[in-house]
Order: sequence, then C-alpha cells, then structure tokens
Amino acid sequence: MPATLLHPPLGQSRYGVLAQALRSRILQGEWAPGDMMPSESSLAASYGVALGTIRQALSLLVEDGVAVRLHGKGTFVTKGMDGASMMRFFRFSDSDAALEPPESHILSSRLRQATDAEAHAFGLGSSGQVFQFERLRTLRSEPCLLESIVLPLPLFGALAESDSSAWDDLLYPMYQARCGVLIHHAQDELSFAQLGAREAKRLRLTAGHPCVRVDRKAYDIAGRCVEMRVTRGDAFSFKYTAQVK
Repeated sequence: MPATLLHPPLGQSRYGVLAQALRSRILQGEWAPGDMMPSESSLAASYGVALGTIRQALSLLVEDGVAVRLHGKGTFVTKGMDGASMMRFFRFSDSDAALEPPESHILSSRLRQATDAEAHAFGLGSSGQVFQFERLRTLRSEPCLLESIVLPLPLFGALAESDSSAWDDLLYPMYQARCGVLIHHAQDELSFAQLGAREAKRLRLTAGHPCVRVDRKAYDIAGRCVEMRVTRGDAFSFKYTAQVK
C-alpha cells in the first residue's frame, strides 16, 4: 500500500507526524505483534522522506515501546507482556532457580455492570458491562496468590463466553490469541493490608493475616486501559528488589 506524502502542521516535526502514521498502521493491524516492519529504506521511499527522518520516527516508536530494534535484523512490532511478572513481588521457594511457573485455577466468574471507577478507566458508558473472575495461583498445589480480575465488554466477550477450565495459565498471551488484545504495559501499585475471612480461606491463612495487595491497570498498545486486577499474597513471602544508581 503506497504511503501518503506527509505535510506536518505548523509546529510539528515531519518525523513526529511520520511516527504517528506508522503507529496508526500498527494499530490497524497492518503489522501484527512480532512482525518485522519494512526496511528503513523502503519506508523512506514510500513516504518520500530522507532516511534520517525515518530513523527518527522509528526511534520514537521504540521509545514508546510500540516497536523494538534488533541489531542486524530490523525493527519489529512489540510482542507485549507475557503476564508472568506478578510473581516477581513474592518468594515462595528457597531458590528462585527452582521456582516453577504457577498453575491457575478459576474459582468464579460473572458478568456485571461496571462501577463508576471501572467505567471511567475503561472508557465505558454509564451502562457499560464488565467480566469479572477470581483466580487462584498455586505452586506444588499450595495456594500463593489470589486475584480478582475485571475486563471490559464487549472487548473480552469471546473470553467471557468460553469455558474457563480450558484457559491458559498465562492470561496475556490468551487475551491476544482469543480476543486480539495485546497487553503492552501495566502499572502496579503496592500496599499492605489484612486478609478478610474469605480471602484468607482461599489462601489457607488465618483471617487478619497481613498481605501485600497489588493493584494493576494494564494497557493495550493504543494506550487504553483493558484490565484492572487486584492481587493478594502472603506479606511474609513479599520481596522487593530495586536497583538504584
């Protein structure tokens, strides 16, 4: 498909407008996650711009996390998150090297009307609907994390209508495969709290036991919030590592 010659509005750089055009083509699905984009010389010829302009535009996409450069290979559309990162906050084994991937167990699910906060985050109307499910993650049959996950409808309608017993352990690759939703990045907020009786029973702990609560908002490649998640785990298993320079 031939590209349109760009004429940037006053005050905007040509490479900035070009980056927006390339981003739009990615969001429209012209290049799927993991696909290699056309070469710099091909894009430059297509848009009728200098090679340096294309490189600046691609650099903006890389900075935004929309694309990634692989030395000697080219520029690729990002594949997004794999969903395994929540475990980084907790230690459930004496050796991290021996820590196997946790298993997932869907405890309950339902469709309901979105709360005001959810409707605002997801960009839904006042009568917007969401799909909520509760998930328990286990290691060697021992519970370790309890999660409440909320997804907007109709975006995740295919998942809501499917059999949860056939779901994958990692949710984010499944979101992409079943609903075409790529999780690009997430924001996590950590706090400490106490487990209620119901939550404690799920995790085989006592009511009032201290827990770490992780509130997550996950975003797609277009910057839309597409998941809200609350994860709870034993505070005595909490770990946090930060590298400060």
